[in-house]
Amino acid sequence: MAWIFSLSAECGSDSERAQEFSKHFDGASLTLSNGTQSQCQVSIFQDIEDNWWCRVCPNNISQVGVDTPETAYLMTELGILLYQRLLSAPSFRYALVGVEVDEFRTYNELLEDLPNLAFPGLVLALDVWQEAGSPQRFQPFSLGYVWKTYEGEVYKPLMASSDLKSKLNQLVTVQ
Repeated sequence: MAWIFSLSAECGSDSERAQEFSKHFDGASLTLSNGTQSQCQVSIFQDIEDNWWCRVCPNNISQVGVDTPETAYLMTELGILLYQRLLSAPSFRYALVGVEVDEFRTYNELLEDLPNLAFPGLVLALDVWQEAGSPQRFQPFSLGYVWKTYEGEVYKPLMASSDLKSKLNQLVTVQ
């Protein structure tokens, strides 16, 4: 199974908003510090609440998740570049960059869970933030938006290495 790194944005019930949002990213070229070019590919889909999402996937990046410290660095750099482009994107309700962030919360789930959510990088339209009670953890992102500052992608050796998992399991069963 592929683990997709992307920017996912929920654009509300109007499919044209999602189309406009996707055009802002479709084919955009992102240049990493190592000289690698990553081109954005987009897709649009509807969730179970009939709201429209746009998924922006940069190419030339791991599809097995964060499996090395180098991958974490490159994904973090791509994440920053995606957030930079998001600053000038057409309107959306909320967005997040990361691995497997598609439909991370429907709109109603987001409003219900927001007081307890700790998604670094979550960007909210001001009206969504206000509807959720204006949680204090958010800072200004751009005109009309707030966010919980992006912290980057993290390499977790115990998740990436079956050998290390096995060694840990042996340790845990000894006690």
